[in-house]
Amino acid sequence: MKRRPFIALISFAAALACISSAHADDLYGTIMARKSIRVAVPTDYPPYGSVSTDMQPRGLDIDMATLIGKKLGVKVELIPVTAPNRIAYLQTNKADITISSLGKTAERAKVVDFSIAYAPFFDAVFGTKKVKITGFEDLKGKTISVTRGSMQDQELEQMAPGANVKRFEDNNATLSAFLAGQTQMFATGTTVAAALQKMNPALDMELKVILANAPCYIAMPKGESTLLAKINMIVREARTDGTIDKLSQTWLGAPAGTLPE
Repeated sequence: MKRRPFIALISFAAALACISSAHADDLYGTIMARKSIRVAVPTDYPPYGSVSTDMQPRGLDIDMATLIGKKLGVKVELIPVTAPNRIAYLQTNKADITISSLGKTAERAKVVDFSIAYAPFFDAVFGTKKVKITGFEDLKGKTISVTRGSMQDQELEQMAPGANVKRFEDNNATLSAFLAGQTQMFATGTTVAAALQKMNPALDMELKVILANAPCYIAMPKGESTLLAKINMIVREARTDGTIDKLSQTWLGAPAGTLPE
């Protein structure tokens, strides 16, 4: 007799868990019923997302959002976000998913779920097309500007020990050295290189070698297993058919290559 209340309590808790799970996994249904998906995207972080001269958002993340909307058969509602609030918008139901050059960390995984990787995030060496570079061995003896103590500085030291590395105290000095012809190449992140190209459209510049790749993931509220499965299916198909490589080539200057699950 004494065990009955305990058993009833366990049954009630299990029922609550089922209800909670069912409630948590309804975002996909909501999106399909609404016929639109709200996507948090950057508009201040080229080449992943920025505002073009016609005041329309453009970039790799924008194209990825468009692809997902097309594959789901729903309208895409782009919601501009910044780095500090791109996860908060999911937690406060202001967006359904976030496509915002977001890296996956253990801390972030506590509050959101991540898709498989959809894009690379390169540290790389850039230079003019006149300088022919096919691999790290070709960097030997070449002059490369880099910001002292940066990740790119450490990566160059490890991967291109024969290069003539000229170190500067900040990013502006690093870029200025290249623009002034003091160095043949420079090492930086893709976003910095893209911003430089945007400010100097006539600049003869291309990606030479990739130093590191920290991929980007799509984030969504935790527990939305149906939506997660659908998004993963779309991304995986785009990786297989070459769409992801084309987007990466267009916006980052190099194919995405092998991305992690």
